[in-house]
Amino acid sequence: MSSISRLALLAATALTVTAGSARAQTEITWWHAMTGANNDVVNKLAEDFNASQKDYKVVVAYKGSYADTMQAGIAAFRAGNAPHILQVFEVGTASMMGAGKAIKPVAEVMAEAGEKFDPKAYLPAVAAYYSTAKGELLSFPFNSSSAVMWYNKDAFKKAGLDPNNPPKTWPETFEAAKKLQANGHATCGMASAWITWLNIEQFAVWHNVPLATKGNGLDGFDAVLEMNKEPFVRHFKNLAEAQKTKVFDYSGRTNTGEGRFTSGECPIMLTSSGFYGNVKANAKFDWANAPMPYYPDVPGAPQNSTLGGASLWVMGGKKADEYKGVAKFFAFLSDTDRQAKLHTESGYLPITLAAYEKVKASGFYNQNPYLETPIKELTNKPPTAISRGIRLGNLVQIRDIWAEEIELILNGSKTPQAGLDAAAERGNVLLRQFERTVTK
Repeated sequence: MSSISRLALLAATALTVTAGSARAQTEITWWHAMTGANNDVVNKLAEDFNASQKDYKVVVAYKGSYADTMQAGIAAFRAGNAPHILQVFEVGTASMMGAGKAIKPVAEVMAEAGEKFDPKAYLPAVAAYYSTAKGELLSFPFNSSSAVMWYNKDAFKKAGLDPNNPPKTWPETFEAAKKLQANGHATCGMASAWITWLNIEQFAVWHNVPLATKGNGLDGFDAVLEMNKEPFVRHFKNLAEAQKTKVFDYSGRTNTGEGRFTSGECPIMLTSSGFYGNVKANAKFDWANAPMPYYPDVPGAPQNSTLGGASLWVMGGKKADEYKGVAKFFAFLSDTDRQAKLHTESGYLPITLAAYEKVKASGFYNQNPYLETPIKELTNKPPTAISRGIRLGNLVQIRDIWAEEIELILNGSKTPQAGLDAAAERGNVLLRQFERTVTK
C-alpha cells in the first residue's frame, strides 16, 4: 500500500471514529428562567458537567420568566418536543404533579439509572416540598430560598433600637416599626414584598397552622382553603391598623417594592433571602437580616419556613439512555463541594445537609451570617403534616385573588374577616376547577 493510500485509510478511520463518538454523545436539553448572573451560573454548571465526562452533553436554553418557561415546557410536551429538564417555580408544583405523563418523578429517574440517591441527604424542608405524601421526590431541588426579615442597622441605632437584637415576634416588630416611623421614616416603618407569599403562605407554615385542608394540598387535590381563620385574621387586622399611619406600608404584590429598603426609605423589609445580592450591591447603610416574626401565643410557633425559588422537573416521553444522562447530571449537581460553592457564591441555599455542614464548619457564616438565616428557618424544626409546604393547583391565579382582597383590607374597604372570607371562597372556586382538570 502506498503512503498516500495509508494516509487516506487513516483519515477515513479517524473520521469514522469521530462520527461514532459524536453519535455516542447523548444530548440533554435544559430549559430555564434564569437571567443575569444566575444565567451565568446555569451555563457554568452545564459547561463543567460536559467537561467532566464524554457520554452526555447538557444544552441550556433560556425560555423567559418562570411562568413563560413552565408554559413553554408543557406546550412542547404536547407537541412532542419537550426538553429533558424544565425549571419550574415552586408555585407550579401542583400543576406539574397534575401533568400526568408529561413528567417523570426524579426518584424514578435516579433509581432506574442506578445513581446513588438518598432523599434524606437533602434539607428536610426542601425534600418535603417537592415530594409526595409517601416521600417520593418528584423534582430535583435547584435554586431554593426562603423568607427573612431584612433590617437597616443604622436606622435601628438612630431610633434607639438594638441593631444586634432585632425583633423576634410580630408585636415586637410592630413596636420597632413605630419607633422607626417616628424617627426619620415617616412614609414607611416596615414593608413586605410578595405580600401573599410572606403573609399567607409563609405565615401559615411558620406558625404551623393550616392554609388549606389535605396538608395544604400535599395529600390531595380536593383541598379547601382555611386562611380565613385565626391567626390570619388577627395578623391582617394588625397590618391594616399599621397601614393607617404608615407604620406598615403596602409595597405591591411582587418584589417591585424591595428598592424601598435598599434606598433607605423602609428600614424593615420582609422578603426573600434571595434579596441578598441586591442588598449587598445597593444598600449604602449597615444592614442585616433575621428570621421572620411570629405570634408567640400560637402553639409551637415558630415551626419551619417553606421554600421559594424553583426545582428541576424531568419531562416524560424520553429514552432510557437520555434519562440516564439526566440522572448523572443531577448526581453531579448534588456533589457536596459543588453545592457548597454554589451556596457561598450565589446565595442560594445548599440543597444537601452535607453541603450546609461543610460551609458551616469552614467558618463562612461567622462573616456571612445572613446566608445562614434562611437555612436555620427551614431546619428550625422537622416539618409537620401542615408545614411540609404548599401544593395548590392554580396557585398563580389564586395569589392574584388573595392580593386583591388584601389590598381591599389594607385600604379599609373590607374588614379583615370579610376580605379573607372572600379570598378563601374565590380561591376555592379555582381549586375545584383544577381538581376537575386533573381527575377527569
